[in-house]
Amino acid sequence: MSGRRKPIVAGNWKMNTTIAEGLALLDDMLPRLQLYSSVERVVCPPFVSLEAVANRLRGTDVGVGAQNMYPEPKGAFTGEVAPGMLEGLATYVIVGHSERRQYFCEDDALVHRKVQAALQAGLVPILCVGETLEHNERGETEAVVAGQVRAALDGVEHLSAVVIAYEPIWAIGTGRAATPEGANATIALIRRTVADIGGPAIADGLQVQYGGSVTAENFGAFIAQPDVDGALVGGASLKPDQFIEIVRLAAA
Repeated sequence: MSGRRKPIVAGNWKMNTTIAEGLALLDDMLPRLQLYSSVERVVCPPFVSLEAVANRLRGTDVGVGAQNMYPEPKGAFTGEVAPGMLEGLATYVIVGHSERRQYFCEDDALVHRKVQAALQAGLVPILCVGETLEHNERGETEAVVAGQVRAALDGVEHLSAVVIAYEPIWAIGTGRAATPEGANATIALIRRTVADIGGPAIADGLQVQYGGSVTAENFGAFIAQPDVDGALVGGASLKPDQFIEIVRLAAA
């Protein structure tokens, strides 16, 4: 990891935990989480828990992220959450996660609108990009990932406020992580693509995480890579000892 960029570790709880379970998980982790101020630490609970988690974290330096949002300010979009509704509850928001793209048919155009809407609302978008196993096996990783980055960020202002998470879809929840060297090569490609869009200074300062079956056992090799700045953690974020160890490795 570059010494110029602050590492960032975000835990995506996905569709797990009730409000009570989420608070219990947070209480278990919080004393240890607060030991690592050299790392940006973010927890992303389900929407129903955002207020409770935000209240519990008020006065700490641990951030809260939403798992999604809709890019319109208000309207007849039943079940959706507008950017402005997250005010006071979240600082970050995950956009373009592969599960949103796969299960809810979100395309690059919608992801682009979400990035813009998040930035306009003062939220930090954690933009997820990544290829499928089929893309990977056909040697299309670079084209797919660079294409997703361009589609999401072309014409977007305040690029320096964006965080990108590289999540190879074939590695999410499968126990199959990319190799550290492979992840670093793709993240370097992401950085070059951002440099084409917004210039080398912005690209050099951009925080890029790795995600995809991140565990305490494999993360040390990822964070040792020069272009990897942290992790977007799925299942391991629900295991306090695992998540804390990932944060500790990011701080090392």
